[in-house]
Amino acid sequence: MRITSALAKTVQLLILLALVPSAAVAKEKLYLFTENYPPYNLSTTGQGFAHGVEDIAGICSDIVKIMMSNVDYDYVMKMRDWSRSYDWVQGRENHALFCTARTDERENDFQWVGPLAPIKWTLFAAPGSEIRLSSLEEARQYQIAGYKGDVMSDYLVAEGFNVVMSMSGEQNPRRLALGQADLWVTDGLVGPKVAREEHDIEGLVPVLVFRETPMYLAVSNQTAPGIVADLQKALDKARASGRLDGIEARYR
Repeated sequence: MRITSALAKTVQLLILLALVPSAAVAKEKLYLFTENYPPYNLSTTGQGFAHGVEDIAGICSDIVKIMMSNVDYDYVMKMRDWSRSYDWVQGRENHALFCTARTDERENDFQWVGPLAPIKWTLFAAPGSEIRLSSLEEARQYQIAGYKGDVMSDYLVAEGFNVVMSMSGEQNPRRLALGQADLWVTDGLVGPKVAREEHDIEGLVPVLVFRETPMYLAVSNQTAPGIVADLQKALDKARASGRLDGIEARYR
């Protein structure tokens, strides 16, 4: 009888656990990854990596922090190399990546929370360059600096452009200055800021803005949809309250 009673209690416990909503279990912790991509995400320590939320700032990072203050979930925020984080997040429950450009090619790879901020796909030339473009097609004759995992770089590669890839975009302004590349593809805000702060290079020439896409928090498909819905509600609440107003202006 003791064995039977113990078995019955075990079965009851398993049934109760099965009835607990997955979102309730998932509330323990979310893992949020980003990259050093000022002014959208940046390390306050000046390092390329950051291990804690207090060391990460920027337009998207501040928006995500405010969003998270509107939910009960605990979370960890880390700054890592983009391409590795992009691969790491996919397939892992309660993992997410920001700011991620939402494109048709990526649509089914994640669940999306946003938009957080827009990104302008821009081709920059070195200071003093005489390169002028009226269409993206005209850029085929040039060597373009990009980096692995970047949506803009990947798009140009897929379209057959001559793109020289690196692991990050931080060295690309210097490539322009040294003549190792003719153009650099990056966001309209990111280009001048990285050139100035990382290499003391002023006067990059914005040759062409050829696309604009919204950036989101990209949540793994293994994460419970209820969590994604909670995050979207938290973001909408933050935006409606006015708490997101003025964030972009602080980082220009």
